[in-house]
Amino acid sequence: MGLLAADEPFVVEPLTGGVSSNVLVISTGERRLCLKQALPRLKVAKEWLVPISRIYAEIDWLTTVATIEPTLVPAVLGVDRAAGCFAMEFLAPAEHPNWKARLMAGSVDPAFAGLLGDRLGRIHAATARRPELAATFATDADFHALRLDPYLLETARNHPDLAARLEAVVETTRTTKLALVHGDVSPKNILIGPRGPVLLDAECAWWGDPAFDLAFCLNHLLLKAAVLPAVRPALFESFRRLTAAHLAHVDWEPVDALEARAAALLACLLLARVDGKSPAEYLDAGRRDLVRAAARPLIAQPPVSLAAVATHLERIVAS
Repeated sequence: MGLLAADEPFVVEPLTGGVSSNVLVISTGERRLCLKQALPRLKVAKEWLVPISRIYAEIDWLTTVATIEPTLVPAVLGVDRAAGCFAMEFLAPAEHPNWKARLMAGSVDPAFAGLLGDRLGRIHAATARRPELAATFATDADFHALRLDPYLLETARNHPDLAARLEAVVETTRTTKLALVHGDVSPKNILIGPRGPVLLDAECAWWGDPAFDLAFCLNHLLLKAAVLPAVRPALFESFRRLTAAHLAHVDWEPVDALEARAAALLACLLLARVDGKSPAEYLDAGRRDLVRAAARPLIAQPPVSLAAVATHLERIVAS
């Protein structure tokens, strides 16, 4: 990629925490950059194989979003498509702490969640006006392999009585084509930067339903509310602020339509983080049972609002 001279010494340090890629910090003198290469098999208990070509969707998502909201992404410094890897700026943890780590430590800032919802809504609104992006992000097969099958269809296989409902949500999501979707808006992929949130890990980027991004992120706030009682009120307030800030940007379709799809997805994703291929590691057996009890009736009779999902879970976890 031409980022180092042929004889320039450098130090390589692997980063941990992800399941889908090798991520390395490359240091040479005062310079530090981050190198990412996709893995063909994800590092989870169940076999999960995905083409490494997904790395190109991430590169394209980062460069596209940089033209819309540059503070939201690290700068891409170089690309080697033959090797399936790229380099980006390294964002030091001291100035860019990880949002998941902060949340799990009991530090919850609803204002930050609201800012994230605003930024995410801006991306969806801006890209909804650029239908030419559909060709660049025609990654339906990868999105199915990374999201729809391991999360929702695996859950359907484990809950046959709910399979028809879960499969219907998959079909709606699969066929809704409205904007550029990140696909993994999870606190572990979000840094708290000096100028607001920074999003990483866009391997699941796809031209599809923006309701997926909204539901995927809100799901993490609800799951953490199940295990962090001391900050539960702040987590539900974060849920409300993120929702309101995102929905304020929805002008590409009726707001109620997007919210209804997001609410149905959220109910399914709650159960998927218990009985899909990527269960939330911080849920013990008791909390998994609690989340199942909350999610199953919401899947059977889908709510029409995101607030209804939050209210239902709030009542369950407080009991």
